[in-house]
Amino acid sequence: MESERGSRTDRRTVLTAVGGGLAVGLAGCLGDDSEAPAAVSLDDGQGCDQCGMVIDQHPGPTGQVFFDDHPPDREGPAWFCSGTCSYSYRFDREDDGLDPVVTYLTDYSRVDYSVDDGDEPSISAHLAADDHREEADLSVVVGSDVIGAMGPDLIPFSDSVDAEAFADEYGGTVQSAGDVDRELVDSIRS
Repeated sequence: MESERGSRTDRRTVLTAVGGGLAVGLAGCLGDDSEAPAAVSLDDGQGCDQCGMVIDQHPGPTGQVFFDDHPPDREGPAWFCSGTCSYSYRFDREDDGLDPVVTYLTDYSRVDYSVDDGDEPSISAHLAADDHREEADLSVVVGSDVIGAMGPDLIPFSDSVDAEAFADEYGGTVQSAGDVDRELVDSIRS
C-alpha cells in the first residue's frame, strides 16, 4: 500500500513540476504584461507632444503613452499636459497603425492634491513618476467643474471610492479609464 501511495505521490510531483514548467515556458513565449516600461517624471520642462504646452507650468492631470516603434525622436514615452491630450494623441497614433504598450495618467488617489477655489477651479498637477498609474487601474471623473491644463479634463483615481467622493463634491460621473473613447474626448474638448 505504501509503495502504491509513494508511486502516486511521485507521479503527482512529476506532473506538478512538468505543468509548472509548461506554464513558465508559455509565459515566456507569450510575453509578460508586467514588463511594461516605467512611468517617467514630467517636471523637467517637457513640452506636451499633443499641444506643445510646457507640462510643468500648468495644473491638472498629466499623461504618458509608450508605443511599440514610437515616433518621437527620443527614448521613452510621449508625454502630455492633460488627460485629453493623452487620449487624443494615442487615438491618432492608433489610427496611424501604432500600438500603445501602456498609458499612464496621474493617479489622484496616490497624491495629496488640492483644488483652488477660483471662477474655474483647477486641480493641482503631480509630475513625479510615482504619481502615475496604468490606465487599466484607473477610474476617471468626467464632466466635473474642475479643470486641468486644457480646460475640462478627465480626473483619474485608482480608488473608485475616491473618484465617487470627488464627483460628489465637484460634479461629473465616474467611469473606467479603459472605456474612454474618441467620442468622449472630443465632447470634452469642444
